[in-house]
Amino acid sequence: MQFIKPGINIDFIGTRKIAFYASLVMLLISLTSLIIHKGPRYGIDFAGGTLIQVKFLSDVTIDTVKSGLRDMDMGKASVQMFGDPGENEYLVRTDRSAATGEGFSDKVADALESATGKDVDIRRMEMVGPQVGKDLREKALFAMFYALLFITIYISGRFEAEWIKSGLMAGALIFCVYSISRMGVSIPFLIVAALIITLVLFWFLRLKYAMGAIAALIHDVLITVGIFSIFDKEFSLPIIAALLTIIGYSLNDTIIVFDRIRENLRKYQKNPLDVTLNKSINETLNRTILTSMTTLMVVITLFLLGGGIIHDFAFAMIVGVLIGTYSSIYVASPILIAWQEFERR
Repeated sequence: MQFIKPGINIDFIGTRKIAFYASLVMLLISLTSLIIHKGPRYGIDFAGGTLIQVKFLSDVTIDTVKSGLRDMDMGKASVQMFGDPGENEYLVRTDRSAATGEGFSDKVADALESATGKDVDIRRMEMVGPQVGKDLREKALFAMFYALLFITIYISGRFEAEWIKSGLMAGALIFCVYSISRMGVSIPFLIVAALIITLVLFWFLRLKYAMGAIAALIHDVLITVGIFSIFDKEFSLPIIAALLTIIGYSLNDTIIVFDRIRENLRKYQKNPLDVTLNKSINETLNRTILTSMTTLMVVITLFLLGGGIIHDFAFAMIVGVLIGTYSSIYVASPILIAWQEFERR
């Protein structure tokens, strides 16, 4: 299937500076939002607490639901509508880890029925302790960091034949990060520092393809997390799964472009690098758009029809697919041009 006519020549590389400033603005907005909100709004998976999903058989107000919870001494609770307004479903979140043992759901139902005068059905109940939430948060950060490092080994080996060099670098970073984390250092700060060190090492080791791919992936993850912060959406384990999926999707798109760049560098050795890069991006553009469109059709359907539980996951995927497609064209490939310009100077 051809969405793009053969021989098209859109000047992507010529507009790379505009894209650079656009990416810089998006990153600054994302980081500013994260700083103002002191990080993403963690769900009970990461922050700890209790989540209860309730359904009333007739209309009730949020205030009456809150009044029923006060009688149970569940601490500061937030209540929000869940799903369509006519369904009368609500999500109750509290930062206190209640003992959700046998009989607890009956106590909640009795308290809510007494306060609202309406029949209630307890649809879901989850409890996570604060220490468990902290452990899950740290493990999620490690999962993304290790995924990025293993990706660097693959990219460096496939495109630059530097399996040993990249493997030793990744192994040393993993060992250092794990050792320092055992000393009680803040895990988010440690991961950010390790990623910066990784990019610096790529520069000195001249692993330009790996640097382009990882810079694009960090770009995608930061903007996606920043958009969650801007819209005040909850950050939970399914969102970590979405971020890892986005990393894989964006990487796959970047590898396709890099493969064509490598082929054209051999085929058109006399062409300037910017001409070869632009030609490679245009030659893979049809495949990129086709893949993005089919993926977006699925995740938009999930977003609209998948229900409240999968809503945020689908939203993260929509943002990630759009940003990942953009970064494979305007972030990963132009880094090769920036590298050449630096070497010339």
